[in-house]
Amino acid sequence: MREGSRLDDLRTVDAGADLQPVISTERFTLRPLRASDAGLIAHYTADRRVAEGTRAIPHPLPRGASENFVARALASDRTEDVWAIDGSEQQLDELLGVVSLTRMEGAQSELGFWVGAGFWNTGFATEAVAALVAANPHGARTLFAEVFQDNPGSARVLTNGGFVYLGDAESWSVARGARVPTWTYLRKMG
Repeated sequence: MREGSRLDDLRTVDAGADLQPVISTERFTLRPLRASDAGLIAHYTADRRVAEGTRAIPHPLPRGASENFVARALASDRTEDVWAIDGSEQQLDELLGVVSLTRMEGAQSELGFWVGAGFWNTGFATEAVAALVAANPHGARTLFAEVFQDNPGSARVLTNGGFVYLGDAESWSVARGARVPTWTYLRKMG
């Protein structure tokens, strides 16, 4: 990755009432979602393995779900900022996956991410998480994240990004229709 995600490379895009930064890395750009992303989001998240790696993506994906996700990500009253992992400037796909930050109380945010199954084991998730952590667009003092315990690859993404293990818990997975054991991580900022 190019010198972290250098703040001088940040640009902002008006996403509703709030400005959301565009963050450049060596292999892609993190940018706010746009309506044209809905098709690739639907394509990637229709893969059961991607959906089952998240809490909120259903499987099968209902008609209109990806368009609704994009609309929520662009709403002015949103609590979650979502970035497309866009590789088009490097002749990669326009959308490789997404990374997000959800605002919590007390200058804290929760990080989430997924990449399309065809891009697993490429380091894209690690690079996206590192860039978002370096930019810290919410000015958070603490970041939280959780992964399902049957997904050690995502746990490695977090530990590579400076997150430390906090404890075990469980969360509901819409795609699995069940509570699933999780590992919870945190990263103190600044």
